[in-house]
Amino acid sequence: MDLTPLENLATHRLIKSIGPEPLGNEFSGPVLAAALKGRRVSIKQAIMDAKVVAGVGNIYASESLFRAGISPKRTAGTVQGGRAEKLATAIKDVLNAAILAGGSTLKDHRTTDGGLGYFQFSFAVYGRTGEACPNCDCDISSTSGISRLEQGGRSTYYCPRKQR
Repeated sequence: MDLTPLENLATHRLIKSIGPEPLGNEFSGPVLAAALKGRRVSIKQAIMDAKVVAGVGNIYASESLFRAGISPKRTAGTVQGGRAEKLATAIKDVLNAAILAGGSTLKDHRTTDGGLGYFQFSFAVYGRTGEACPNCDCDISSTSGISRLEQGGRSTYYCPRKQR
């Protein structure tokens, strides 16, 4: 544990390189766009980088990209303007929904009172390879439904038809 005065928190050596809190007032489309500018990694890997935005894990990255209609393969630096705004909003929406549902219990996550989280029952794409995505009108026999790929050693789930 490291104690520091509140006025020194933003410059503390353990905190100064962490990106904005996604549920805080300082996180927005323009802030996200600025953090992504020039980055050549995939957008999924970029938003999971705590230097870009704090606390967006693997599940929430896939779900946010789906809600924003952005392909996880897209180069991060190309997510600017309206795309960045949609993604920032989607990240906030997904995280707020997950908090309301108590998080996602896939293996060992528990809520503060020891209970299970229920957000996993709301996943649009995560862990749903081959299934239709919500509100999808495509023919699964021709599209194969939700796809899975590996990025940075992590599973990524997405709809190749809806996410560009």
